[in-house]
Amino acid sequence: MTARRAFLGLALAAAFASPALHAQANWPTQTVRFVNNFPAGGPSDILARSVSQVLQEQFKQSFVVDNKPGAAGNIGAADAAKAAPDGNTLLFGIDTTFTINPHLYPNQGFKPTDLKPVIIMASSGLLIGVHPSTSLKTLPQLVEQSKSKNFNFSSAGSGSPGHLAVEVFAEATKHKLGHIPYRGNTPAVTAVLAGEVDGGTLATPGMLPHVKAGKITALAVTSRQRSTLAPEIPTVGELGLTSLEQEVLYLVMAPAATPDALVQQIAKAIADALQRPDVKARMASLDLFSEGLTGAAASKRLADMNARYGALVKATGMKVE
Repeated sequence: MTARRAFLGLALAAAFASPALHAQANWPTQTVRFVNNFPAGGPSDILARSVSQVLQEQFKQSFVVDNKPGAAGNIGAADAAKAAPDGNTLLFGIDTTFTINPHLYPNQGFKPTDLKPVIIMASSGLLIGVHPSTSLKTLPQLVEQSKSKNFNFSSAGSGSPGHLAVEVFAEATKHKLGHIPYRGNTPAVTAVLAGEVDGGTLATPGMLPHVKAGKITALAVTSRQRSTLAPEIPTVGELGLTSLEQEVLYLVMAPAATPDALVQQIAKAIADALQRPDVKARMASLDLFSEGLTGAAASKRLADMNARYGALVKATGMKVE
């Protein structure tokens, strides 16, 4: 009788187990939505679609990428922050939503603490490029000439990595560059190409074809290591300007109440997907370096960048235009 009661007790416990625990054991149990908070076709969107395809094949469950751009990523992040903490809605984006936006937007539409890291998948640097009409050939020349000449640089929008790069330059060199925001990376590159602006610090894949065609002059990359797509271009550190180092982190975030065990399960599934040869090749084509940070390590990386950019916004008076 005692054994029978014990069995019944276990059965009742299983029957009334919380939905979160059930999802944790069987994720995914329904269509998973990856909210990408930037326009379709960008690096984070391409990475999201590559990973979703692998996971869909593995789990025989639908994974959908839902693009919700706007307000420098705040709109999509707010959407994900309001989702149920069951692993079925995740944010696929970049760090600036959590490291720079909190210092620029009085109201993001959510609190950064409403979401927590699942995994920092990858990082990338940016390429500093200028129009040939500037006659600039090296980054030290840009630094020197910016003392007496006004250079305008394009960005993919206020609060974007390119905008941040303009302010990083000002803080590091004490010489300001003019900032001209555009609606996305492609029009920002086109502006450099057309000579509407003097240059830009933008995603390498978008700049590189024009560099190779001789229509944009590459000065440096902002990552700690050279670009795999253009290893001939020096890093800012190699040129003695480590203070200009800047990286973009590609990450997945979950609603803060998502159980840690479920977060770990999802992180492992995504980490495994990133090791697929076709996904690694896609990452290389986007000039992304593998990171694979989870848990406390991911939280610390974001916190450190948040502190750095917060100080930068205060020092430079950076604003959303």
